[in-house]
Amino acid sequence: MSQPVTVSDPGRTPAWRYAIGMFGTSIPINMIKGSMILYYVDILGLDVRAYGAVMVIYAIIDALDNPLLGHLSDRTRTRFGRRRPWLLVGAPMLAACMIAFFSAPASLEGVGLVLWFAVFAILCEAFDSMLNANYGALLPELYPRERDRAVANSLRQGFQLVALVISLAVTPLLTTSVFGTEESTQGFQTTAIVYGAVAVAVIVFMALSARERPRYSTRERPRLLPSIWSIVRNPMFWTVGLTGACYGIAMALVLSGIQLYVRYSLGLPVGNALYLQGIVILVSAAGLAVWTRVVARRGALWTWRLAFAVLAVSFAALFFATDLITAIAAGILVGAGWSGMLATNDLIVARVLDADATRNGEHREGLFLSAFGFFTRLNGIVTGLALTSLGVFFGYNSGADPGGDPGLAFRVYLCVYPFVLTAIGAVAARFVSVPIETPPEAGEPAEPPPPGPGDGPVGPQAPRSGDETAAERPR
Repeated sequence: MSQPVTVSDPGRTPAWRYAIGMFGTSIPINMIKGSMILYYVDILGLDVRAYGAVMVIYAIIDALDNPLLGHLSDRTRTRFGRRRPWLLVGAPMLAACMIAFFSAPASLEGVGLVLWFAVFAILCEAFDSMLNANYGALLPELYPRERDRAVANSLRQGFQLVALVISLAVTPLLTTSVFGTEESTQGFQTTAIVYGAVAVAVIVFMALSARERPRYSTRERPRLLPSIWSIVRNPMFWTVGLTGACYGIAMALVLSGIQLYVRYSLGLPVGNALYLQGIVILVSAAGLAVWTRVVARRGALWTWRLAFAVLAVSFAALFFATDLITAIAAGILVGAGWSGMLATNDLIVARVLDADATRNGEHREGLFLSAFGFFTRLNGIVTGLALTSLGVFFGYNSGADPGGDPGLAFRVYLCVYPFVLTAIGAVAARFVSVPIETPPEAGEPAEPPPPGPGDGPVGPQAPRSGDETAAERPR
């Protein structure tokens, strides 16, 4: 068994230097998800049935490679740490694949177009998974105290919203007005090059600044199958993961459909998505401080449940919008609910990670977060099926064959489907329990006890029912 090595504490990583990494990781993947339908289906003419099939394959591969990448990260042992090497490799690879994704040759059609879309969509997914498994795993390691963690999380969500303003709200203008036109693809390629360069610079800066804790990487290396088995037997993994997936999938539908909602449902040029997306993001950013205060007064779990309900109501309001003004009014409510989820969702997940580390004596944040990503990243299946359903129910197959009522089709896609998902999540959240506070021992890696005869490493003995600590009492 590996023995811990005495090392000096590398010092605390300033919260803003860690948080800025979210700016870099958000720009590429949000441009990809936010523009792929417009680029491939509406402009290049990819059939929605082919799109749906590719997205199902995309989601399956994504769900399988997430735990593997997280596990490899947990087992990595280098002088540069566990997470940083993966971040430094993943950033330029994601940028390169994103540029290729938005550089489909104009001569491609039919099977060739489907293959180009499939190959680069899956590669973008793989490198995005690599980045997020390692970036997310740094949060509980760099900031073991919940107070510090909450500050870092709020800052990174703020940086994410700044990235969203750029990659979502500004992207339609850059792609269809500044660098290209409504019907051309050149603007997408140029925008992808700009975003890729910015993302690489930011992620590299963050990775070189992160001060990983050497004690974590000198422990016994976790084994894949026993670790996965331990995670899937954890009830909190399923309750928090499935409930959080309702939120993640709903927002993925919004992200992928907002531009076509503006074009078809509101009857406006795609560039007007800037105003709707911008107001949602600004309200979300402003709301972070408010929701953080609610968390301090009522707790993360109570606030998480409230945010779910607000988000569900907001999609109902958005369904009835008839023009840009009413859509913006509904968007304010969407921003309020989304802000609450941003402020609380990662705190709920972090408590599950802390409880797992305390119970098992192993810090396997990479694998655990990647396992959680299994739920969220299955949104590819749902978004693919949701888009395919528009062809079945409304006749929308592509921009060249939009059917009789594409406006209603994208109201259903952007409003009805997310409402159903978040309503289910709001109800399910009422039955979720997580530890009340961060166990203090979660911040320090405890050496696991020696294995018994014929057994692998065994975690610390669970407390007797009468010895339950406040940290383990569910709220």
